[in-house]
Amino acid sequence: MSCEFIYLHGFASSPNSAKAEYICTCFAQANIKLKIPDLNAGNFSHLTITRQLSQIASKFNHNSTSVTLIGSSLGGLSAAHLGQQYPQVQRLVLLAPAFGFLSHWLPKLGDEAVQRWQKEKYLMVYHYGEEEELPLGYDFVTDASQYKEEALQRPISTLILHGRHDEVIPIQASRDFAQKRPWVELIELDSDHSLGNVMTEIWQAIRVFCQLA
Repeated sequence: MSCEFIYLHGFASSPNSAKAEYICTCFAQANIKLKIPDLNAGNFSHLTITRQLSQIASKFNHNSTSVTLIGSSLGGLSAAHLGQQYPQVQRLVLLAPAFGFLSHWLPKLGDEAVQRWQKEKYLMVYHYGEEEELPLGYDFVTDASQYKEEALQRPISTLILHGRHDEVIPIQASRDFAQKRPWVELIELDSDHSLGNVMTEIWQAIRVFCQLA
């Protein structure tokens, strides 16, 4: 069976993130091609989840019978929605998926900053991939607010790996998601949002889950 693997990096990140590069190296050593599209698409300022979904879906190889998506943080959230929408997505590996992203992020910005963002249309956000602050359009918030976890009901084989000390997306978000969906397996790790100290365990879990021998 022809299977395609695609890695989706996180918010304000890039295909050159430490996690993306590590997992790509592991796949290469297993002689498996892993696609890692740049979800910034050369225009971080106009990023939306909808744009990410259409960009990734356009990468699907129509000759492959199944797609496995590996998504980190916001990439994990996007992967979950792609799994809901596209039947060729047969497996999901979600690394600290950004369930409830706006509900965790906007309160940290504060009401005043969010109102100013809405009024001025752009907010300066530190972009880890570019290592500088870049403007992000308020359309990101408007668009993201329509993507609800309650809509994710397709019983697709899913593995979630989430750190118990995640300071960005609390692990409870993944616990709540998995609890209501018997097709989801949650592995809790002794790590934070970056998962940087547990990459070996993550690769082993991916290898077993995806039956990569």
